[in-house]
Amino acid sequence: MPNRRILRLTGKDTDSFLQGLITNDVQRLDDRLVYAALLTPQGKYLADFFLKRDDVSVLLDVAEDLADGLVKRLTMYKLRADVSIEDTELNLQRGTGPAPDGALPDPRHPDLGWRAYSQTPESDDDTDWDAIRVRHCIPETSIELTPDSYILEAGFEALNGLDFKKGCYVGQEVTARMKHKTELRKGLRVVEISDTAPVGTEIQSNGKPVGTVFTQSNGKAIAYLRLDRAQGDMQAGEAIVRLSS
Repeated sequence: MPNRRILRLTGKDTDSFLQGLITNDVQRLDDRLVYAALLTPQGKYLADFFLKRDDVSVLLDVAEDLADGLVKRLTMYKLRADVSIEDTELNLQRGTGPAPDGALPDPRHPDLGWRAYSQTPESDDDTDWDAIRVRHCIPETSIELTPDSYILEAGFEALNGLDFKKGCYVGQEVTARMKHKTELRKGLRVVEISDTAPVGTEIQSNGKPVGTVFTQSNGKAIAYLRLDRAQGDMQAGEAIVRLSS
C-alpha cells in the first residue's frame, strides 16, 4: 500500500485556480474522481494525483513523497487567489471488490476498482496492483513516472488523465505539440521478460540502448522504450525482453 497524503483545497477560487494549472478538466469533478498531473512549463511531469469534490472543497490525493513539493509549487502559483491548501486526517482506502459507501471508481481503468477517503487507516483488499498495472501499462508515481517523463509518452491520454479541450494549463503547449505535430518516438509499453531484472535496468538491442525496464509481474513488465529500436529479442541484464503481442 503506497503512502498517500490527502490535502484539502478551499476558497472561492479553487476551481478556477486548478483549471489553469492541471492537465484535466475540473468541471468533471461533480460526479467522479478526476486523475490529473501538474507539469513544468517545459511539459515534464511534476506530480500526478486524484481530485474529489467534497462539499465546497476539493480533496487532492497524492503520493506522500511528492506532497511537500506539490504544495510548494501550488502555493507559488496561488498569488492572490482565494485558495487555501491544508493537510487532512483522511486516509485512502482502495480495492477491487464491493465498494463501500462514498467510494468512486478509479478513473484510470475499470480493473483498478475504487478509491475512498475516511479517517479509517489506509487499507486495500490485497489486490495484486502490480499485475493490473503491468497488464494495462499503467505507470506508478516515482517508478515509471519521474521528473524526466512526458505524460503522453506515459499514456495519460488512455488513462483519462488529460483533456485537450479544456484550455490552457502549465505545460499545455508542449503537450499539445507532441499530440498534434509529432509522432511519439518513445513511450511506455508492455514487454515480455524471461527473468526478473532490477527496476531501472537498461534494455539493449545489438549493444545499443533501447530503454529501461520497470515494474514486472507474471513474465511481463512495463518498459520505457525507444520505439524505433524496440524490435526482436532485447536484453535487460540477464533477461530477454521483447514487445508483448
